[in-house]
Amino acid sequence: MAKKKASRQVEFPLNRAFTLVESGPVLLISTRSGKRANLMTVSCHASMGFEPTLGVCLGPWNFSRAALRETGECVVAVPPASLAERVVAIGNCSGETTDKFAEFALTPLDGRIVGAPLVGECLYNLECRVVNRSLARSHNFFVLRGLQAWRHPSPADPRSFHAVGDGTFIVDGEILDLRHRMTKWRDCI
Repeated sequence: MAKKKASRQVEFPLNRAFTLVESGPVLLISTRSGKRANLMTVSCHASMGFEPTLGVCLGPWNFSRAALRETGECVVAVPPASLAERVVAIGNCSGETTDKFAEFALTPLDGRIVGAPLVGECLYNLECRVVNRSLARSHNFFVLRGLQAWRHPSPADPRSFHAVGDGTFIVDGEILDLRHRMTKWRDCI
C-alpha cells in the first residue's frame, strides 16, 4: 500500500516535540538546602496515576536539583496566570546567585511535612518527597509523591497557565462541563 503524502501537515522540529504532550500547568518547584530556600520554574512534568505522584525533569545545571538530591523533598506549586511574567523570570536566573523569594516578591510559608517552603501566592502547593531517582542520571527525571496538599483560600486569579514551548503560554479559561457524560466515573465527581 502506498503512503499518502501528508498535504495538510507541516514538519515540526523533533527537539520541540515534548511541548506537544506537556500535560499540566507551569509549576514552581520550591526547595531548601540548609537555611537557603530556592524556586525554579518547570513545565516538563507528568502526572503518574490517580494518587498524588508526579515526575519532574530537573537538569544537572539547575541549582534546585542539588537541593532535591540532598534533601529528597520539595514543594510543587501551581502559580496563577497573573504571575506568569514573574514565573518566567524565575526560570531565567539561578538560585545560586539570586534569592528568588525576595527578588520576585513571593511569600515563603511553612509547610507541615517538608522543609521546603510553600509559595503563598500560588493556587496550590503540594509537599513532596522523592520516591524514585532511578531515571535522574539518564533522563533528569525524579518521581515525587505528594504528602500534603494545600489550596489558596481566595485567589485573586484562579487560572493556571500552560507552556507551549516557544515562549508562549495558554491561560486556562472557559470551562467545558461534561460531568453528565462521565458515566463510567460518576462516583468520582
